[in-house]
Amino acid sequence: MRDLILLGLLPLMLYAMAKRPFIALGMWVWTALFFPNGWVYGPASSLRYNLLFSLVTILGYLIMKHKPKFQPGALGMFVVAFFLWTTASTVTGIGPPDVMWEIWSRFAKIVLLFIFVLLIVEKKLHVDFLLWCVVLSVGFYANLEASKFILSGGGHKIAGMSGHVLGDRNELSIAFCMTLPICYYLLGDYGKRSTLVRLGLLGTIALLVLGVVGTQSRGGFIALLALAGYLFLKSERKILMGILGIALIAVVAHLASDEWTGRINTIETASEDASFMGRVVAWKLSFILAMDNPLLGGGFKSLEYSPNWIALSNHFFSYPWFYTGDALPNPEIARAAHSVYFQVLGEHGFVGLALYLAILSSAFFKAGSVARRARRVGAPDWVRSMATMLQLSIFTFALGAAALSFAYFDLIFALIGVVLVLDKRILPALTPASAPAVPRSNQIRLQTS
Repeated sequence: MRDLILLGLLPLMLYAMAKRPFIALGMWVWTALFFPNGWVYGPASSLRYNLLFSLVTILGYLIMKHKPKFQPGALGMFVVAFFLWTTASTVTGIGPPDVMWEIWSRFAKIVLLFIFVLLIVEKKLHVDFLLWCVVLSVGFYANLEASKFILSGGGHKIAGMSGHVLGDRNELSIAFCMTLPICYYLLGDYGKRSTLVRLGLLGTIALLVLGVVGTQSRGGFIALLALAGYLFLKSERKILMGILGIALIAVVAHLASDEWTGRINTIETASEDASFMGRVVAWKLSFILAMDNPLLGGGFKSLEYSPNWIALSNHFFSYPWFYTGDALPNPEIARAAHSVYFQVLGEHGFVGLALYLAILSSAFFKAGSVARRARRVGAPDWVRSMATMLQLSIFTFALGAAALSFAYFDLIFALIGVVLVLDKRILPALTPASAPAVPRSNQIRLQTS
């Protein structure tokens, strides 16, 4: 039945995407995060939807009559420079070439998505559609899985689909957290227009939170707590946020199992937790890999190549100040870096890490700058709200992925592209250069009149 529905809708979807490239771009993001092939089992499962929709996006852009000016700015150039650097590290890498080039090709598609966000998105409608596609992919999965979590009395363990970019429950929990600010932005804008949409988004926010709890991810829980505090401080609806927070705490307290409570309690004694200290061991080996290959690193997945892992383990005691407690490298099984920062450091060297940090920090501060400029020049409220929520999503990724090998995630690069578009194209179009800044006192008077 699912196959028939999807195949029946596909011609209509392709027609809409061909007419409006921004729809194709949104569906490109949707297929990357939703993984439609995992939901069908018949003839529809053989189609490569992400590839198909990305090709329609590219073709749609090529036939556009009025193409927006490409404005990558310094942030966009950081992304391009990082991609070129990863290409060089793949050429000189010390991992299995077929594996390294496979990961490189995946990352190339993500960078291509980032570039087409800059090429196509030029107005609020385009950004909103892309953000709705995020909610209708990650948010939809959270609604489904968190509902199972509630109906099972907290017994259902939430994990992603096998073979998907969000297949790991820890990475899925970070995607849930990153989607929360997006829902909050859409709630503030579209929730005012429709009671049904408002209730749907409020329910999705609640189920995203429960989804993080249901994954039993400690990193996701820490990111959720930090996001909740940051969102409360940034919010202009503190009473609503407080009521919703209290209600969710009550539900979590009722559903939380002893296993979940035990896992969360290990956060306080991380140095005594074997799982966490195993990650610290992987961080140290990533550091040693970078010290051995400081310029370009070892290339994609080089740490997970057993000969490299064993060779690096022989130098494990060369840096005694890098504390790992009593934990030692596993002599039989190579592990991932378990941190986006150590992952990039080991795979692409110190220069690669510097570029990656420049991307994340520049995007974070750029989003904050857009929010401040929007307030200063009297731009519509939705501009400031969008910029602030994008900043929160980037913050959540930067914090939550510090313990995950999740450096090349489609969503973070798509959101960084949206930040750039907001800064270079949308906000300037709303506030012409000749328009004087609106004094703060006048802004308040206009809003209350």
